[in-house]
Amino acid sequence: MRAAAVVVACLVGAAACASPPPPDPPPPPPAARVTVDGRGLILDGKPWWPTGLNAYQLASDWDVNGGCGAQVDLDAYFSSLPPSSLTRFNAFQALALNRVTGTLDFAAIDAVFAAAERHGQLVMPVLSPQDGACGNELYKDRAWYEHGWTTRRAPFAVSYRDWVRLAVDRWRVSPALAAWDLLGEPEPGVCGDAACSLPRRSCPPDSAQLLRAWTDAVGRIVRETDPRHPITLGLIGGDQCGSAGDGYAQLARSPYVDVLQYHDYDEAAWLPVRLGQVTKPILVAELGIEAGSCLPLPERAERVDAALTGYRETGAAGALLWAFVPDPRGGECTYDIGPGDPAFDVLARHGSY
Repeated sequence: MRAAAVVVACLVGAAACASPPPPDPPPPPPAARVTVDGRGLILDGKPWWPTGLNAYQLASDWDVNGGCGAQVDLDAYFSSLPPSSLTRFNAFQALALNRVTGTLDFAAIDAVFAAAERHGQLVMPVLSPQDGACGNELYKDRAWYEHGWTTRRAPFAVSYRDWVRLAVDRWRVSPALAAWDLLGEPEPGVCGDAACSLPRRSCPPDSAQLLRAWTDAVGRIVRETDPRHPITLGLIGGDQCGSAGDGYAQLARSPYVDVLQYHDYDEAAWLPVRLGQVTKPILVAELGIEAGSCLPLPERAERVDAALTGYRETGAAGALLWAFVPDPRGGECTYDIGPGDPAFDVLARHGSY
């Protein structure tokens, strides 16, 4: 009798018994702020020649992770930058591991993105290092590029492949995100000793093909999760294993590499060669000039000024200095750039938007 009554009630008031309408689809993600235009970069629809810093320590938080150098006051750092600066920082899985539980804890890297957003700045997260620094301290050899990147290795919670998926899915909607840096200074060499020291390391003839295949595989994962933001790879730009000779151009032809990199510790000796090989933007993602006990800071700033002028004239797409630290070692000869360094004024003069 109760079932019959329900049927009658539905016939009388059909609207009350109709299925609820489907939920509205989620809104599409916002457009990427940074795009590529030929050899240059675009920010919010306008030509952009980014300047900024490598600040590898930003995600150090000793309440959360094992750290990567000293902790940084994130608001003080981002507020000190010229408007629309670019910061390249370590977003390694090791910095998303809780140092007590060993489980994934994104709080420290989340804080970097949140601070950049508060101050209208842009960041380029590096998803892993070649040498294992601030990670598991293990050098990535040829076997890692062949298959090791898909396998979880202690102390990590997931493989590099799965870390890429997690990271890209988590931070792809941040308005502070400029581009994804797949890995810092890749070299798929064969180690000849436990430390994989350079004199004992070899580079098989097919290393360029291997690095290209790995880049395509990882880039495809990024693109499937985030089809909007540019992808880059932390190439040094010299004669390193996998990118020497025509290897750099092979990587530039990957559909999953939008921006190339050059790391300048050699007075840009290779930069004209690399610019002549490619038609995509080349960002000088590291410029290192030592100062402190070996060079007065104002003189380093003058050299930075000259280098950035040269990059523009040569055709590079922007420049980032190596490296900001909150506690510069003024009595030593280092690349340290601390708060108030005159190099900040140089960045402000050269950055354009």
